[in-house]
Amino acid sequence: MNDGPHDSTPDSGQPDPDDMAEQFRKMMQQFGLPMQGDPADFMSQLSQMLQGMSVPGTGAPVGFQAPGQQPGRAGALDWNRIKDLARHVAATKGPDPTPGRGDREALLDASRLAENWLDQACEFAQVAAQPEAWSRAEWIENTFGAWQKVVEPVLTSLTSAMTNLLVPDSGENPQDPMAALGAMMGPVLRQMASMLYGSQLAEGLADLAVTTVSGTEIGLQVLPQAQVVLLPSNIAAAWNDLDLDPRDIEIYLVLREAARQRLFNAVGWLGPQLLALVEHYARGIRIDSSAIEDAVDVDDLSQLTPDKIQELSRRLQGRLFEPTRTPEQEGVLSRLETLLALIEGWVDEVTSQVAGLWMPQHAQLEEAVRRRRATSSPAEAFFSSLLGLQLSPRRVRDAANLWAALRDGRGTVGRDAVWHHPDLMPTAADLDDPLGYVSGESVHNGDEITADLDAELEELLRAEGEDD
Repeated sequence: MNDGPHDSTPDSGQPDPDDMAEQFRKMMQQFGLPMQGDPADFMSQLSQMLQGMSVPGTGAPVGFQAPGQQPGRAGALDWNRIKDLARHVAATKGPDPTPGRGDREALLDASRLAENWLDQACEFAQVAAQPEAWSRAEWIENTFGAWQKVVEPVLTSLTSAMTNLLVPDSGENPQDPMAALGAMMGPVLRQMASMLYGSQLAEGLADLAVTTVSGTEIGLQVLPQAQVVLLPSNIAAAWNDLDLDPRDIEIYLVLREAARQRLFNAVGWLGPQLLALVEHYARGIRIDSSAIEDAVDVDDLSQLTPDKIQELSRRLQGRLFEPTRTPEQEGVLSRLETLLALIEGWVDEVTSQVAGLWMPQHAQLEEAVRRRRATSSPAEAFFSSLLGLQLSPRRVRDAANLWAALRDGRGTVGRDAVWHHPDLMPTAADLDDPLGYVSGESVHNGDEITADLDAELEELLRAEGEDD
């Protein structure tokens, strides 16, 4: 076995040690880490510096992967650590009291009233789970599994971008020195990518946890089960500019969340397809390597510490993703925006029916929702900074008009029957011509990504069935 770069004869099939050392020296200079003297001494120094960065979940120090060593889980993101960090960050943004008995009783009363109203306005049944009032920390805890699935493709892209930045010419040829360097540096790069993105993910989830007022206000089913959830500590801050009875505000928010949960619970394909669309978009993300190169400016080897990496993460906030999207991503984005608009438009239409009958202040409440959606959507910043996903609420009102037209033309049974299969759903073009859709005159044109998305949805539903 060759222990150093100066052994005279490399093993058959292994890269030349001298070439590898020279390539490593150039790579370190590009990274701002000038290497003086023997590469083995430099490697020893770098390994000592990284002793404080343990591989998450193992306690083992981060190190380099020797050529020929089987790749393992080194550098994998410690999801529990990110979740705990998100809870910690959320706690620094203000008090987060655990909802008390009064909160729970008020929610139960509001829920009974809202569910009774909804029974008269839609064809989907009330969900079985009892409503719950959560703190911000509980919301993070209970939704984290869904977010983990969504962001994993982004982490993969970030790791690849960092590898290409530092080892741009690496290939699959085992005799290529750059390929050997890429394999050797892999665990460190994965760890750095995990720390960079993990810090941003924790911050983004914390921001979302302190702004969202209900379990799925963001429009995605991120709860582990269909359930009406409210975050009482967030409601006052989000709605304090309205001169309304707080009780009316709570009933209205419960009404909206209960309608949304009825929809997610009754339409089995809906929640998985939303997540499939987000994951599909995330897999096509291209990381902006120039932003990483600008942010990574380590003049001294000793400065590359966990704190330094967290600082780099803050520098990269909102700068990770290339501004251009592929045609495939544009198609996914259009489909995702349309589906989210259809969900929120349906919720608007159903709750407008109910609130118009029973709540005198319904117009003021509806306007507050539209204003919040347009100016301070809790999901907009999260999706933009963590996924590079620009979602627009502009089609929600069009979708609400379409659902209202369907109700007028076919009744609530005909309106809600559209949700029975994704092939029946209105398209973006249908939102421009709701009367044409209601009359059956619109033509659905397939797109190139439909087959892939349907396959992903089938796989997600199969996996969920196996988990059950």
